[in-house]
Amino acid sequence: MQDWLKVAMPKGRIYKQASTLFRDAGLPVPEDEEDSRKLIIDVPQSRMQFIMAKPVDVPTYVEYGVADVGIAGKDVLMEENKDVYELLDLGIARCRMSVIGLPSWKPSIHLRVATKYPNVASKYFRELGQQVEVIKLNGSIELAPLIGLADRIVDMVETGKTLKENGLVELEEMFGITSRLIANRVSYRMKNEAIQQLCDRIQRVVPLQL
Repeated sequence: MQDWLKVAMPKGRIYKQASTLFRDAGLPVPEDEEDSRKLIIDVPQSRMQFIMAKPVDVPTYVEYGVADVGIAGKDVLMEENKDVYELLDLGIARCRMSVIGLPSWKPSIHLRVATKYPNVASKYFRELGQQVEVIKLNGSIELAPLIGLADRIVDMVETGKTLKENGLVELEEMFGITSRLIANRVSYRMKNEAIQQLCDRIQRVVPLQL
C-alpha cells in the first residue's frame, strides 16, 4: 500500500460532488461512504486510500503528509494558509465569501465584524484601509448582527436563503469559492506520476461540472 495515493476527502456537502467527479473520471469511490462511520476507506481498484475528514482539517493532513492529496475549499485554504501545492480548481461546491449585515446598517467609528474566517476578514478590510475589530465565532454567524455583537459578518453564501430568513443582506461580495485539489509537497515529488495521472483524469471531466 506504500505506492497507493492517500486522499483526504472532506465530509459533508462537498463529498457528494467530489465523489461524483472522481467517478466521472473513472476512479471508483464507494457510493454510500459519506453516510458511513468509517474514517479510512481502502479502494484497491483505484489504488487509493480515502481519509474522511472535516473540511477544515484536510489541508493540515495534506501539509503533514498523512495524506498525499486532498480536496479543500478555497475559503479554507485562504484562512489556514497551509504549505501545500494547489493543483486544480475542481469547479465544485461553488459559493462566495461576502460581507453581510442588516439592510439598515450604517458605517460607524468602531466597526466589529464576526466571522469563522478571521484571517480572511482581517486581510480583506486591511487591504481596503478599514480598521475593524474581528470577532471569531464557530457557528450561527448570522446571530451576531441580530443581537448587536457585531455590525457586520463575513461568511460563505450559497443560495442566500438563510440570510433572507434572518433579515440579512449581502453588502459586498468579496470573492468566489470552489473546491481545489491540493498535494503534499514531498508526495508531489515522490509520487509525481500517480498524482499527475489523477490530475489529468479529473481535469478531463472538470468542464462537465462548470
